[in-house]
Amino acid sequence: MEEDQVAVSAADEQLFHLLSGLLQQVEALTNQEEVELRAKIEALGLEMTKLPSKPTSDLDELEIARELDKLSAKLDDVDEMISTAMAADPQVQSLLSSTADVWMPVITATSDDRRAFTASSSTKDNST
Repeated sequence: MEEDQVAVSAADEQLFHLLSGLLQQVEALTNQEEVELRAKIEALGLEMTKLPSKPTSDLDELEIARELDKLSAKLDDVDEMISTAMAADPQVQSLLSSTADVWMPVITATSDDRRAFTASSSTKDNST
């Protein structure tokens, strides 16, 4: 179980490193600091590393559904920000499109996919 948490943390770290890099590129291209987007990325990172207030085994189906609804709402907010940024600036669209092969698999992956991805990344890192 602890290995799984380390694997997920590594994938999360890689995703947030990529998001930060993309944000810096967008800011450099537009010459505008994206304060709101940076804050939301940081908040999302904190949410992902936050420990649950109680063990998940104690959650009933209704509580799990509420938590999933909250996460879905946050993802909808991120989707809206990305869509707005892409519509407003063709360079943002180009940047996101050209790097989609890196970030899309991470954000759309199941937990098993993320563990497999992290395991394969660790193997590649050890071979270099």
